[in-house]
Amino acid sequence: MPDAMWVLMGWTGGTAAAGLVCAALARGRVRWLWLATALLLMVAYDALLTRGYGHIPLDFGASPWNWEGKALAAALSLGVAALLGLRRSGVTLRQHRTGLRGALALSALLVAVFLGLAMWFPGEPADVDTLAFQLTMPGLDEELFYRGVLLLLLNEAFGRPLSVLGAPMGWGALVSSVAFGLTHALGYADGGFTFDAAAMALTGAPALLLVWLREKTGSLLLPILLHNFGNSVFHLV
Repeated sequence: MPDAMWVLMGWTGGTAAAGLVCAALARGRVRWLWLATALLLMVAYDALLTRGYGHIPLDFGASPWNWEGKALAAALSLGVAALLGLRRSGVTLRQHRTGLRGALALSALLVAVFLGLAMWFPGEPADVDTLAFQLTMPGLDEELFYRGVLLLLLNEAFGRPLSVLGAPMGWGALVSSVAFGLTHALGYADGGFTFDAAAMALTGAPALLLVWLREKTGSLLLPILLHNFGNSVFHLV
């Protein structure tokens, strides 16, 4: 079996395990069909992100970056969002006015943190292709999926019974953040899985903050902007 398929199994399996733990903590008050749909969507997303594991002949030109897979995955997320409801999925420019002040305050703090990290750990100088990719595709693709349609499906499964500083949240916030962390931390090579705990912490924890921003504002706008800023600032400072 190709390594990419093992990674897919580990990614969806780890997310499913997190979902089962959360279901136990929620005392079984889970709509299982929505949870199963979220896991199936992860499989479809991975298939398009990898261009059918190399079998989809789509090529935008010579670039080391996965423009093609990101575009296919984003198209899937937008299609699902259109079916579920664009505004329900966060695909809207409208912001909840009551939550905007707190969201902007957190956004400013995250910008400052990203700038500080970039000044302390500067990245390699980037060419135009790299900057164009980092300023657009990571946030568009990953926020549409993780904080957009995947989060919506998981919220349907678990509900949002808590108010966290004014943002309605539930176990779906945690499960979607685990999924996001795993996709950066989990690998498979030489017949075994690898796991980078630092990568899990550095992506899973910020993912929870991005979930809070999405729920606080009702929109993916700030998460997308912050995500792309965080990816690109290391090449700009």
